[in-house]
Amino acid sequence: MIFLLFIALLSRTALAYVGQDAESYSFSQHVGTGLGLSYAITGTGRITGVRVWEANNNFIYGIQLRYGYTWTDVTGLKLGQKQEIILFDDEAIVAIRGKYAFYIQSVVFTTNLGRSLFAGRPVGHSFNMYPENENGELRFISGRFHGAITSMGAHWAIVTDPYRTNGKYLQ
Repeated sequence: MIFLLFIALLSRTALAYVGQDAESYSFSQHVGTGLGLSYAITGTGRITGVRVWEANNNFIYGIQLRYGYTWTDVTGLKLGQKQEIILFDDEAIVAIRGKYAFYIQSVVFTTNLGRSLFAGRPVGHSFNMYPENENGELRFISGRFHGAITSMGAHWAIVTDPYRTNGKYLQ
């Protein structure tokens, strides 16, 4: 119950941040067991990079997002091989797919330019996450972790970025 309250609060915060109506925000339900500590990976501005840690071509142990030029703290652990994608100007994450069992087994972040970051081992139940609005992009990720990432959900919105001018970030 507390977790549902947490998600409701995050959703309300996301709507307030983007200053949009409910039609421009959507949520892809959590997948995985949902055991462990809850997390939300958030930042200011648009997502400009993603890092994922996988151990021995297996579970997803850690996730980190970059907003503008600033990386968030790592959620989970920096264990195993790091995979990374840095987005180009006007590129956004528009889909997340993967596999889960007890942990998130694999994850693929796909951009509007057709590029992808793949990490993990594709074994288990499949999931696909994407915004309901065709102009939406990934805004933040939430879920739970217990050693490795046990669940994740995606929050999508149409993002207007006050820190971006003519494709360049202000510093």
